[in-house]
Amino acid sequence: MKKTNDNLIVVAPASGKVIPLEQVEDQVFAQKMMGEGFGLEPTNGNLVAPVAGTVMMVADSKHAIGIKTDSGVEILLHLGIDTVELKGTPYDLKVQVGDHVEAGSSLGTWDLDLVRNNGKQTTIIFAITNSSEVLEQLEIEADTVEVGKNVANLKLKTVSEKVEHSKSNEGNRFEKTAQKVIDAVGGPDNINSVIHCISRLRFYLKDINKPDDDIIRNDDHVIDIMRAQGQYQVVIGPDVVDVYDAVIDQLGTEFGDEEGTEQAVKATQPQGPDNRNFLEKTKDGFNNFIGVITGSMSPVIWSLAAAGILKGLLSVLTMPQIGELLSPKSNLYIILNAIGDSVFFFLPILVGFSAAKRIGGDPIIAAVIGGVLVHPTLTPLAGKSLGMLGGFNFPMVQYSYSIFPMILAAWLAFKIEKYLKKHLPSYLTMIFVPFITILIVSGITIYITGPVIVGISKWIAVMISWVLVHSGWASGILVGGFHQVLVIFGLHWGITPLVVNDIATTGHSYLNALICQTMISQGAAVLAVAIKTKKTNLKSLSFAAAISAFCGVTEPAIYGVNLRYRRVFISGLIGSAFGGFITGLFHGNMYGFAGSWIGFASFFNPSNPSDLSSFWIFLISSVVSTIIAFIAAYVWGYNDKMEVGKKVEKPINPSKK
Repeated sequence: MKKTNDNLIVVAPASGKVIPLEQVEDQVFAQKMMGEGFGLEPTNGNLVAPVAGTVMMVADSKHAIGIKTDSGVEILLHLGIDTVELKGTPYDLKVQVGDHVEAGSSLGTWDLDLVRNNGKQTTIIFAITNSSEVLEQLEIEADTVEVGKNVANLKLKTVSEKVEHSKSNEGNRFEKTAQKVIDAVGGPDNINSVIHCISRLRFYLKDINKPDDDIIRNDDHVIDIMRAQGQYQVVIGPDVVDVYDAVIDQLGTEFGDEEGTEQAVKATQPQGPDNRNFLEKTKDGFNNFIGVITGSMSPVIWSLAAAGILKGLLSVLTMPQIGELLSPKSNLYIILNAIGDSVFFFLPILVGFSAAKRIGGDPIIAAVIGGVLVHPTLTPLAGKSLGMLGGFNFPMVQYSYSIFPMILAAWLAFKIEKYLKKHLPSYLTMIFVPFITILIVSGITIYITGPVIVGISKWIAVMISWVLVHSGWASGILVGGFHQVLVIFGLHWGITPLVVNDIATTGHSYLNALICQTMISQGAAVLAVAIKTKKTNLKSLSFAAAISAFCGVTEPAIYGVNLRYRRVFISGLIGSAFGGFITGLFHGNMYGFAGSWIGFASFFNPSNPSDLSSFWIFLISSVVSTIIAFIAAYVWGYNDKMEVGKKVEKPINPSKK
């Protein structure tokens, strides 16, 4: 690489809106595993080279182009998300490997409508794959750009001959990584073949259980490992080609032949190459499931956090215990409450849209289904019977604030869409696919999913009520340790009526005092991440999520951070189990609905202001919940090195990169 201290002007590869890389709905890019960069939502299909240089790579599926500038900057242009599955059909590229391109010169075109009609996203990702070596600063110059116009300025590092020297020794380090990975997966005898995408190695193994995951993860060049689709995937990042070459050098070229790989896949499928036991398959399946949930929630987390903070402040301002600083009947309150509550009330619409994009379905269809569930004519029916069948009652469910039922609906819609598109004539798909999908999925969700959730919720509520009556401390551990788990699956709705009934009939609720601890502890756990991490984006999100949780809204904490890192979520459960134990042991009581730290005034007894016993129990329990959850998450739950390896995320098919 040449010695340089120049700036590099980047022109827009397409017309459209520029978005931060962190907002791109592909976690490999969003977390900058492939380097710094930005996203662009194109408005048409014209493509140009963002920089001058040599075309170093054109994916077989044409969805990715690699360009290297004369100064050594390596650029990856990724056209769409999951578009590799389209096998090149939307693309008409005019360049090939070895061509020299100028900034602004045509790369070809692609059919955006065809991409969208196949349920894929058209986001263009611009990534500097060797940014750690060459990039000092990336400056975005425009939010909306025209193709070929300046969009960013790259301030490049001054690279000395030392870098050249260290680069010359890089091969030795890759050789060590290659040898370690080969040995850890079981050696050549356990390998059918290996190929690579732009971010990871993909092994086809005879025994997928044989690899030692810990050994591989501990290598400096390995980001993560995953098992998916009969493959053992080793996430490397920008250096994947170098590591792959080192692997093939040691194994032999016969292991890296593309045709041989296809034959190996066919050969291993009948034998069931995925011979994991039931527990392992269940664990991976659960991880994938949680990954879908967190991935579906990612686009709305910031809105949830902002709304949660506003709702928390409103709950304090309207507390009669502190003088009702803001009347719930005032116009100002009504407006502010609508602002804070709208994202939660219409959450199924937002989650449906996001989940569909995540799993490859039609976002509009999913959003419409979400709209059906929260339609003003249906929400008043919540709790009422929709009919009887064989003695079984079908109650209407309140879907506002719910997440899991809508993700399930989006998945079901995706499956029905695929089936209909495959079996219906093409001239009927545009009308009848949405019509049939919306009709079927809405009906299934209302008449089956909802009632099933209600039934399970009621059973859980009965169990909790029994324990609450017979043992305060046991109920504290039970509710404290598992309530937020119920929230994930929407099963907490069976408990909510118990709280409402308690406060409506007696003016207080022992159960709500226990639930309060679960909010505090999840906030404390995510606060530990915020303080410990050095990742700027994660730190910002974690602080916002912590504030929201302390204001009584835990969704940003749970779905934005804690579930992504299983131990962080578990740390929160541990903290609330301890806090719930203390609250239950000493019979802590709550006289309002507002929970978490901001709900402190709900623990003052309005009928006996001098009685501060419940407040002191709340204070002690909350301090214990906070300290234990924070310490557990800080010491055991999270560190930056396990950011990718330990987070619960849907395994990404490497062919989709």
